[in-house]
Amino acid sequence: METSIVEEYLEAVYKLQVDGKRLGSSELSRQLKVSPASATEMMDRLAAKGLVERTEKTGISLTPSGRRIALQIIRKHRLSERFLVDVLGMDWKDVHEEACKLEHALSSEVETRIAALLDNPATCPHGHPIPDSQGRTVETAVRSLSSLKRGQRGVIVRIAEENRDLLEYLATLDMIPQCEVLVEQVAPFDGPFLVSIKGSSYALGRQIADKIWVKEG
Repeated sequence: METSIVEEYLEAVYKLQVDGKRLGSSELSRQLKVSPASATEMMDRLAAKGLVERTEKTGISLTPSGRRIALQIIRKHRLSERFLVDVLGMDWKDVHEEACKLEHALSSEVETRIAALLDNPATCPHGHPIPDSQGRTVETAVRSLSSLKRGQRGVIVRIAEENRDLLEYLATLDMIPQCEVLVEQVAPFDGPFLVSIKGSSYALGRQIADKIWVKEG
């Protein structure tokens, strides 16, 4: 079984489980852009290797061995993103795809040297926590922008989806991690949010507001 494929699947399972929802092969296939049959077959193979478990109640979950591998690859991915932005000067919207290539190639020594060069950063450019060398992460209490009410403020902590078009759009609005946002209006019937950032007002659809996670200020 090709190592990079195994890592991709384990990484996807870990990320999809973060919300605490039951995970099935269909969600996994959509995330990885493969057929449901391919995702199911791979889960069978990973279960046989002791990397995932499947039950009717909880769906797909990682075993301790699978979680360890997933956190290792996530650490390499997010350190690669930081290196590409902070050292090579790449735009944050472009680094996710490049980091997907680098994460499978980095040796443990190179990973350690990159972390030291960057002074062991806590988050990637999109605000996701970087696991330390022992697989530990420091999570911040956050909520989606869409859960805020009129008049509430929040500091953007992370962008949930590392989609290039979404990141490019948010960058044009200056909606990036560490920026403060104020909810000015919330339209009824699942309508848009009117938000203010750096003195400018923008209308955001709820689907986008769902993907912006903030620490309430």
